[in-house]
This record gives sequence, structure tokens and C-alpha cells, in this order.
Amino acid sequence: MFMKIYIGIDDTDNLETRGTGHQARSLGFSLVNSGLFQVHSVTRHQLLVDRRIPFTSHNSSACLVGESLSDTESLISHCRDFLIRESAHDSDAGLCVAPEDSINPDIAEYGLKAKRDILTIENARTLAGKSSIYLDGFLNTRLGMIGALAAVGLRKGGNDGRLLWTRNLRETIGIFKSGEYLRLTGIERIVDMNGVNIPGNVPVNITNWCRPVMKVGHITLIVERIENNELYEYQSASKDFIKGISE
Repeated sequence: MFMKIYIGIDDTDNLETRGTGHQARSLGFSLVNSGLFQVHSVTRHQLLVDRRIPFTSHNSSACLVGESLSDTESLISHCRDFLIRESAHDSDAGLCVAPEDSINPDIAEYGLKAKRDILTIENARTLAGKSSIYLDGFLNTRLGMIGALAAVGLRKGGNDGRLLWTRNLRETIGIFKSGEYLRLTGIERIVDMNGVNIPGNVPVNITNWCRPVMKVGHITLIVERIENNELYEYQSASKDFIKGISE
């Protein structure tokens, strides 16, 4: 029986290297190629931006969600080796690996706190230890442990984060009936800007920059209505709109 696992990472980059979102996708592909993990989705989570907190550019962390195809120790070992090898030499990488059943409400609340408060490594270590969740840091200060745990908590909470990857997300562009688009991708629901579900036979234009978000525990594509267009009634929400609700 496969186990649903959440993998949080943070602070893997510097100003000269690709960001944590890129590293999260690369880690996911590496895990799949190794036969250890089947990735369902990868999300980006925005944390507190404050001059007292060291971060590279935006202070965001990432969470991979999927099913473990091996034992947890092998999964952790692969993730640890990947971050040590691929993170920038002067980064403060953090890793959290948590079975879904171990992510209790305290972890979810910790994620919300990381969006508004300054937290410490000691906070993170204590909470992860109480919850029997793997949490560790590598390279320099290891401050990424805070964001890694927060990413897991925020993703489990189900109402934070935008999608960096899910099945066929970036390849599926153009006009589709909404039901067909859901079948082709890992997206679970399509709603308008008021949160109303779009029926399956409605044509939707999927633009080049399409980023679903997490809403009520589901991968959700938000669309905006387009007037006087013969080909489609809705279009995936603009980049500015999605960034405005997810940063």
C-alpha cells in the first residue's frame, strides 16, 4: 500500500542560481526517475517578507505531494543527497518529509505563522520532533528548515500556494472544454473569480502563463469571464491576479 507523503524544501539557491521552485521540480523528476516516488503536484508557498529575515529574493518555499513507492528512509536519503548536491554552496537548505497522517493542526498553524511572524529553527525542530516528522538542514545556517516545515503545513492546510507543477500543466495550452481540460491535467476543479464551479461543457482558453492555486484542499484553476468572444467564454486568470492572491 502506497503512502501519501509531503516533501517541503526551502532556501536552496543564491542570486546566481535557479530558485527553489526550479529545484523542487527537479527533485520531483529525480524521485520519479529513481522509482522512489510518484509526484502528484508541486506548490509554491509565500512566507513573511521582512528585512530581519535572510532570503534570496521572495522568501518562498515549495512542497511536493505524492505517493511513496519505497520505504521512507530511502526517500529521505535521496532527497537529502539531492539537496546537498544541487543546492547553492552558500545556501541554507532545509528539508521536511512528512507522511500525511503526521501533519497535525499544529503543523498547519505553524505554516500560517510563517506567513506573518519571525520564527526560529528551534521552533521548527521542537514541533517536528513532537509530530514525528523528519526535518533537517544542510550547508550553512540551515535556516531553510523553517520554510520547509512551513511549506508542508501550508500545503496540508489546503488553502495556500500556487502550482509549480502538476500533470500536463505547462504543456496543455489553448481552448478546451473545461471537463476535457480536467481530464488532461492534474487540476481538480475550475472556478470563476467568485468561486463558482464552471460546468464541464464550457470552453475555456488556457493561456501560456497558467498557474492553478490550492483552494479548499483542491488544485483549482481560477478563470475570468471573457465577453463577446465566439470561441470561448472564460480564460485562465491573469498573472497579476494570481500573483496578487498567492504572494
